[in-house]
Amino acid sequence: MQVSVNIKDLSCVFLTYNEPRREEFWLTISKMVPWARRVDGVKGSDAAHKAAAAASDTDRFILIDGDNLPEPGFFDQVLTFDNNNVDCVLRWRARNNINGLVYGNGGISCWTKEFVHGMRTHENTDGRAETQVEFCFDRRYLPLWNCYSVTFPNHSGLQAWRAGFREGVKMCLDRGRRVDVIEFLNMQNYQNMEYLNIWHSIGGDVENGRWAIYGARMGTHKVMMEPEWDYTEVQDFAKLEGIFNSVDSMPFQKQQEHYRTISKELKAKLGLHVLEMGPEQSAFFKKFYKRLHRNKDIMSS
Repeated sequence: MQVSVNIKDLSCVFLTYNEPRREEFWLTISKMVPWARRVDGVKGSDAAHKAAAAASDTDRFILIDGDNLPEPGFFDQVLTFDNNNVDCVLRWRARNNINGLVYGNGGISCWTKEFVHGMRTHENTDGRAETQVEFCFDRRYLPLWNCYSVTFPNHSGLQAWRAGFREGVKMCLDRGRRVDVIEFLNMQNYQNMEYLNIWHSIGGDVENGRWAIYGARMGTHKVMMEPEWDYTEVQDFAKLEGIFNSVDSMPFQKQQEHYRTISKELKAKLGLHVLEMGPEQSAFFKKFYKRLHRNKDIMSS
């Protein structure tokens, strides 16, 4: 049996932490979605999502991240559920302002209170690799095809670096599990490798885009080349800020030397396509990469 749900009938929560433009985005979203509520400053991804569920008046609710701007037309859509997806979390794609990638990272999502209350992830992990830095490996987590928003994780050096660093780490993992170099070289997730190479190279045409590229390269280097580093720190924003500050405080010449060294190692030891793209080249890539995505039905996966 199918059940149709108007998105306008669902609670909508804007989840913010320390995004530089969160107040500006909140003004935009509160006009676009007058019934939206805001949850701000909750530390830890698991705890923040539980706070968002508590703020919702409906069992199902829409969640918008603090650096995301949705398209107004999204809220005119109708969701259709059947026995196969009635209990699923839905995640739509977002277009990343830094590098033009269109995938689930930072996209609008639709959660159930039951799922959120039952999950044990990130700082509240149940100990399994799948839950230490991700939500997405639960069978009820359904990534959908359509793109209804743009994510802007680049309005400070820290924010851009952190966005790149986190993806640089997570795209090297196997269902949340750390792998060695041999396993990495034999990994068959070609889409992850495509996205990883783009994070490593594209973004020089936007504000703080170079920090995102630097962060992505550092994240990949740390998780693959520094076995003593605890990769689960990728879910702890305070620890990430400490890593960023250690780089940001370097003298410029030393920082550039560090950047070149890790870039060479990513090429030589991991066979990654780490390119130095100028602003014009980066903008050219994004212009034509953007045309590859076409929306389908809202429930298409």
